[in-house]
Amino acid sequence: MEGKQEKMEQEKESWSEGDITSLCEVTGSDDSEDYVEVTVDIRDESIRTLKPEKNKPMAVLRSVVSGKLKTMVKSLSLSSRRLDRSKSGAMFALRGLRFITQNDAVGRGWDEVEKRFDELAVDGKLPKSKFGHCIGMAESSEFVNELFEALVRRRGTTSITKTELFDFWEQIAGNSFDARLRIFFDMVDKDLDGRITGEEVKEIIALSASSNQLSKIQEKVDEYAALIMEELDPDNLGYIELYNLETLLLQVPSQSNISPSSENKRALSKMLSQKLIPTKERNLVKRFARDISYFFLENWKRIWVLTLWISICIALFTWKFLQYKRRAVFEVLGSCVSVAKGGAETLKFNMALILLPVCRNTITWLRTNPKLGSVVPFDDNINFHKVIAFGIAVGVGLHAISHLACDFPRLLHAKYVEFEPVKKFFGDERPDNYWWFVKGTDGWTGITMVILMVIAYALAQSWFRRSRANLPKTLKRLTGFNAFWYSHHLFVIVYVLLIVHGYFIYLSKEWYEKTTWMYLAVPTILYACERLIRLFRSGSEAVTILKVAVYPGNVLSLYMSKPKGFKYTSGQYIYVNCPDVSPLQWHPFSITSASGDDFLSIHIRTLGDWTSQLKCLFSKVCQSPSTSQSGPFISERGQANNKITSDRFPRLLVDGPYGAPAQDYRNYDVLLLVGLGIGATPLISILRDVLNNIKNHKSIEEGTSQNVHRSNTKRAYFYWVTREQGSLEWFSEVMNEVAEYDSEGIIELHNYCTSVYEEGDARSALITMLQSLHHAKNGIDIVSGTRVRTHFARPDWRSVFKHVAVNHVNQRVGVFYCGKSCIIGELKGLAQDFSRKTSTKFEFHKENF
Repeated sequence: MEGKQEKMEQEKESWSEGDITSLCEVTGSDDSEDYVEVTVDIRDESIRTLKPEKNKPMAVLRSVVSGKLKTMVKSLSLSSRRLDRSKSGAMFALRGLRFITQNDAVGRGWDEVEKRFDELAVDGKLPKSKFGHCIGMAESSEFVNELFEALVRRRGTTSITKTELFDFWEQIAGNSFDARLRIFFDMVDKDLDGRITGEEVKEIIALSASSNQLSKIQEKVDEYAALIMEELDPDNLGYIELYNLETLLLQVPSQSNISPSSENKRALSKMLSQKLIPTKERNLVKRFARDISYFFLENWKRIWVLTLWISICIALFTWKFLQYKRRAVFEVLGSCVSVAKGGAETLKFNMALILLPVCRNTITWLRTNPKLGSVVPFDDNINFHKVIAFGIAVGVGLHAISHLACDFPRLLHAKYVEFEPVKKFFGDERPDNYWWFVKGTDGWTGITMVILMVIAYALAQSWFRRSRANLPKTLKRLTGFNAFWYSHHLFVIVYVLLIVHGYFIYLSKEWYEKTTWMYLAVPTILYACERLIRLFRSGSEAVTILKVAVYPGNVLSLYMSKPKGFKYTSGQYIYVNCPDVSPLQWHPFSITSASGDDFLSIHIRTLGDWTSQLKCLFSKVCQSPSTSQSGPFISERGQANNKITSDRFPRLLVDGPYGAPAQDYRNYDVLLLVGLGIGATPLISILRDVLNNIKNHKSIEEGTSQNVHRSNTKRAYFYWVTREQGSLEWFSEVMNEVAEYDSEGIIELHNYCTSVYEEGDARSALITMLQSLHHAKNGIDIVSGTRVRTHFARPDWRSVFKHVAVNHVNQRVGVFYCGKSCIIGELKGLAQDFSRKTSTKFEFHKENF
């Protein structure tokens, strides 16, 4: 027996890749021959026996042996051609190709899957239509269907039991890379011949592109399939095998390039990670003191402004309250009249103050003073405007409620003796009902003002202004930006009524006691001058439209001539008016061109009725004669094919520029720019400015320019997160220019497409492979169509901040964010955390819409 085993071991060692001869011992048989000689061809996986079949039991044995040998040969064949997985490039791939990315622990994930199986199974079996929902991948129906087919194809069934589902779950959610690789291969290899043809590669590319909402890749399936076949089938055999796919997977580098490379930076990164571990102070007093100190350090500008404003309001209320407490009318009306007059005094002050934060020209001019900007939070002008509006609401409430619920009832029920001291204010006859107060000038003006204020205040709330309120269609038409814009202009009527109301007020007969006009005089004149300046500046000369482009994702870009004397700083914005849409409405848009460009450009996302109508007007001009065009529609003045339409561009008026938080980027040597969707517009202007400085510096070195333009920016990190692949076309020109001219790496670009599943997910594995191949060969990213590679899913913001902190020790970093408010809290929190625990100080600026 031992001799037989030794002989078998010798035979195993002599197995080659071409064919293998195996000797298997036969037990429980009367046959005189103890061995069956079997030859296996690895390439086509066929099995044949050299000895003739003598009886049926031997045939059964050979069948079992054949299956075991087939499995063994596959394993040996794959291991003989397998790449070295100890290399760093392979480690990334081994962690990838995961079908289930949310559950690392199979047992924990299986409990949830098992519950869903019990709910969805029909007669103890799970149909194909319920498979995706059961395993938690319902959002990728096409991909899940192919996964299901790959799992059951070898079994020849159309539904699976719970036991089979558990086996499948261990394969797709387990830690075995080989198992996941085999499943992925079987998804492509539909005929189970162990080979993937060019047509099958096309199918899986189309499936991956569809699952990740990458329509541009679907349009070039043939080209990309040919690229993969060229890479993996250099001998032109017409197919690729499992080990070829593994080769490609293990050679794909991680897209994440934000980890430091040098040993010093790695050590510093490790040290930062230890410092940034959340720790909780056990001493409640110390923790409270620390939190308070942090709060004051981060908000001291806002605190002193709000403290001053509240102090003035309290002082005015107290002064008026005490003034009326010493008057004879106090004996009749009591403290109610003092509260009403105190509230009215704060109301007059706030009605005057609320105009100042919206004096855009004045705010922009004040921003140019760096000393003033260091103590006044100009970025919060609109927020302060809202706070003052709340103060007005409080003042109106105190004034109106005190009169209606306290003063007037006491006066109506006062005895004639008690009424005697106030006859000179109300007449000889005592009022006998509320109508007496309402019909007076001060009565109907007050009620009208309250109604108009309530309308303007309500329609200014985000759920009405952005049409988020769930209302019937008839009422929904009364909301939106137009409703907000027009209702806010009711303030003209309100201010006129306020002056009239202040002149006819009760209990004050002398002109110098009627102080409403005194409060309002200077702010209203200043605001009126602001509006006149805007009117004359914008109406003096319409801009010339140079180029128009309508991009995917409902984005319209306009390139215009600069108005005479128009000067601006990157990061600022302008107001745009199109008389063909509405002669009255002006809408703000960030400037996307740099201050050094000889044109003015903006990018407009169609989100409302006004922008939709504007896009419709320009789309008619840009419409290509070829209806099959899939890219952006572009119309440029002076082109031969657009000569007729270029003269029919809609007329545009611009007003500005106006200051914005992003314009302070010049105060920092290092910039971290974060844009969400169309929120990247002001940051693109900053990138253009930095890029122009790079070009100018090169021109000076080459002696072709003498224009010296100083720039503080030494490094800029740009992170742009967008959901749609088509969105990446909006600023493709800028991306390519940065890649071409920025040889010193001053600008670091990171584009993220969130419709693509994260790195390591099997649904995006082929896209990652294809992206790496195409970029290595052609230098073009298949997702964005630019020279800048696109990342998938959402950024790890903590890693982003850590990357910047490691590269810029003991430096100030300006963090500028523009976009929706969903990640403001996270970015601000990280900026604060890293500033407190590292030597790099991050100063956060936001501009959300």
